[in-house]
Amino acid sequence: MYTTVNEDGILNNYPTEPKMYYSEYPAIWEQRRYVVQGAVAAIFVTAVVLVALGVS
Repeated sequence: MYTTVNEDGILNNYPTEPKMYYSEYPAIWEQRRYVVQGAVAAIFVTAVVLVALGVS
């Protein structure tokens, strides 16, 4: 941790920054998994909305 002291004696603490890295493009199997997750989420949201409309 990096610490500085100003002229009034107040401490300022700065965290150490993590190393930066570039993300990699997802593999084809990861892309398919994202599509399946999106479909499941869409079905879940649709079901919740339909239940809410049915109850009201």
